[in-house]
Amino acid sequence: MGPCRAATRFKNENPEAQSFQVTLFGSLAATGKGHLTDRAITQVLEPKSVDFVWQPKTYLERHPNALTLEALNEKNEVITSKTAYSIGGGAIVWEGETEESEMIYPHSTMADILKWCNQEGRTLWEYVQLHEPRETLDHLKEVWQVMQKAVQRGLENEGVIPGGLKLARKASSYYIRAQSLKDSLKSRSLVFAYALAVSEENASGGQVSTAPTCGSSGVLPAVLYHAKYAHGFSDEKILKAIATAGLIGNVVKTNASISGAEVGCQGEVGTACAMASAAVNQLFGGSPQQIEYAAEMGLEHHLGLTCDPINGLVQVPCIERNAHAAARALDSNMFALLSDGKHFVSFDKVVRTMKVTGKDLPSLYKETAEGGLAIFAKRREPKKLKNS
Repeated sequence: MGPCRAATRFKNENPEAQSFQVTLFGSLAATGKGHLTDRAITQVLEPKSVDFVWQPKTYLERHPNALTLEALNEKNEVITSKTAYSIGGGAIVWEGETEESEMIYPHSTMADILKWCNQEGRTLWEYVQLHEPRETLDHLKEVWQVMQKAVQRGLENEGVIPGGLKLARKASSYYIRAQSLKDSLKSRSLVFAYALAVSEENASGGQVSTAPTCGSSGVLPAVLYHAKYAHGFSDEKILKAIATAGLIGNVVKTNASISGAEVGCQGEVGTACAMASAAVNQLFGGSPQQIEYAAEMGLEHHLGLTCDPINGLVQVPCIERNAHAAARALDSNMFALLSDGKHFVSFDKVVRTMKVTGKDLPSLYKETAEGGLAIFAKRREPKKLKNS
């Protein structure tokens, strides 16, 4: 999504270009084909021709997901060149510019936000409502519609996910098998099916909502879809829960990162779990302190999670991780509801820990497909020696 947005802006700024050259650096190059980055950019820049240069071993200083776009004239000479950084969740930062997202909220930490809630007697979704423009509600309605449709399409679609791993979709069969189970098992199995459905849609190039990223897009929709259809929560209440989830994601993005290329999968699936934990805790009546606790657990217990996609595809282990994170979000909710909201480690401290942990992780484990499962899952097991 990020490179697609960058290509769209660059094309609009260079209508006189006869062709384009795009150089992908670092993690963006290492997993670009698996993430369909080249296809997305090509579709944007058509009908002009596009030449791609892949530089997976070259990392620019600002962010590991970088690309340089060049506009060429009829003599194949460069007339304009710009470098952009895809920082996660579709957001783009251009060389020489500040981050495009505005500082909408007056507070950047959960501690300060909770202090405001206590002083004003309000909850987290009200904090969002009072500081966001009015049209934000319309946006959240669209987000919720996209989430629901992604679940529904994913439950219906079957077959092999494109990309070369020959991985079969599981959501439909999981959903069908769940129907014959008893209540408690059925409930958890349906959550698995919903998360698989969205993640499989993402891996197949379908429409999803970044929550906070495409690779972690199955967690929040699964939990909210379950809340609506298993517990009868209204769309209005779910929209408020999405607002709170977005606030949690914003705190992580502001103080750490949601980019797997920068901090590993803890920044993607870990943040998604924190967002879903907070959202469902609010739905079930959690106080702001309990909501913060649920979010803290959702992220804390994903600390150190690596990003090691096989073949650079958002399939293995990504899809299953979304399903397990959705279940963990429900557990975090229940754990927080049983408490009074007091706990030892704050959400802000976990966010800071995640940032430092991400910096300490070797690049092999940050969306480069050069370590972990990306390597060992493809290796053949050595043959066992026969008994003499």
